[in-house]
Amino acid sequence: MKRLIIMLLILGNAAAPALAQSKSKEQKKYDLTIMTNKEQKYPLRVFRLLKSIRDKFGMKEGQTYSVLKNPDTGLLESAERITHFICLVDELKTIDQVYMDDEPFSYQILHLLPGNTQQFDIKVVSADGQRSKTLPIRTKPTQEMWYLAAKNLENPQLRDAYAIVWETDAFDTKAEGTIYGISSLRPDLYTKNVESSKRMFKIEGRVDENIKDSLYNIYIANTHEALNALGDNEYVACVPVVNKRFEWQTELDHPCVGRLRCIFPDGSLCSAWIDLDFVPGETYHITVHNGYYDDDVAYEQRVGRFSGKSLLQPRQEIRTDDSEDNKDSDLGIPPEEEAKMEARVNAIRADAQIIDETFDAIKNTPYPANGDQLESLYKKILTLSKSIDTHFQGLAKTVKDNCLSLNEQMEMYKFILDMYRDQNRKLNEASSVHHNKSAQKLQKYITSQIEKYLGEMTKP
Repeated sequence: MKRLIIMLLILGNAAAPALAQSKSKEQKKYDLTIMTNKEQKYPLRVFRLLKSIRDKFGMKEGQTYSVLKNPDTGLLESAERITHFICLVDELKTIDQVYMDDEPFSYQILHLLPGNTQQFDIKVVSADGQRSKTLPIRTKPTQEMWYLAAKNLENPQLRDAYAIVWETDAFDTKAEGTIYGISSLRPDLYTKNVESSKRMFKIEGRVDENIKDSLYNIYIANTHEALNALGDNEYVACVPVVNKRFEWQTELDHPCVGRLRCIFPDGSLCSAWIDLDFVPGETYHITVHNGYYDDDVAYEQRVGRFSGKSLLQPRQEIRTDDSEDNKDSDLGIPPEEEAKMEARVNAIRADAQIIDETFDAIKNTPYPANGDQLESLYKKILTLSKSIDTHFQGLAKTVKDNCLSLNEQMEMYKFILDMYRDQNRKLNEASSVHHNKSAQKLQKYITSQIEKYLGEMTKP
């Protein structure tokens, strides 16, 4: 509360009535009218003088007033008040003395006289270091400027800056200028935050309602081999889910590999996990559903397993020998093998289309009136799902036998995973699934397939 009052003082009169009504003994010690030099800890003489000039001679047109607060905590992150003024030069005659009197209560003070060619600006940075801008203060050598910076009384990480800049007319009788009252993160801390953010790796996750009580173990190693050698209990963090969200971050000096593994409410570890590249300065986003997840494709393409930079898999190139058997193949494999692959892909797509149509039929079949019909439809989907797996296993063998790149193999596994995830989503949407034995059997099979192919993608 006390820090907020000091920040409001910086901004001026806007909260004066409310402050007057709630003034406490703690607040009174900052009142300049009763303050002794022994008690003073803040450049309030400068503040009071600039406020007086602004109140008497400030122009409402073009005035800037802004306050930025953290939406989660309500704490002030930055504030500014910028006022243009015109007055007689005599009104500014005490500025030099007031700034010098308050110099002991500042950590930086600067006075630039007309004729000095130095320009000056103030950097305004929010308390989290995420938003910043630069305000030009002194832009012409004809201007005179006083600037003072002090630590905020209640939050030493914030800097309160007071500046006044003006120039006089040809007769040296009138002054026209601008008054600045700025509160923001201290520049030295901003620099540290920027350096820290360049090293920070983050995971930001969301989960479905039915798995909101889960936890997530985080594992980290320099290589994929070292990651696979870690035991279940050799995690670096156990992250809880709060309001269906979880977050974790760490500073890294170099890219590493890591693993994200779910802990169920009963304390058991999930049999599947997610391995990914931990890259300094990057954030990985993930949404976890019941039995599958939505990965961060943009991240994987930018710095992960599809980027060619991944530490999880050594990058391999497509074989490009010039034998006669390969000349007609865009994939670099014999034409007869490519024909087999195409046939398997077509069979998978045909089965997937029938599965989609069957799910539509389930949606339009009332339960429990047509329970037997629903049993038959779920059994049909299970048979087709197993057929898809058979065709895919043949496809995967052909791809590996012909040494296609690991990136292409990953894309292939993503293709089949997306297909099973889509089935899982449609199954979860079916209202009869919890009352139907065939549906439950299908659910178990789809979950096992997702876990199996996730495991394939994370093999060394």
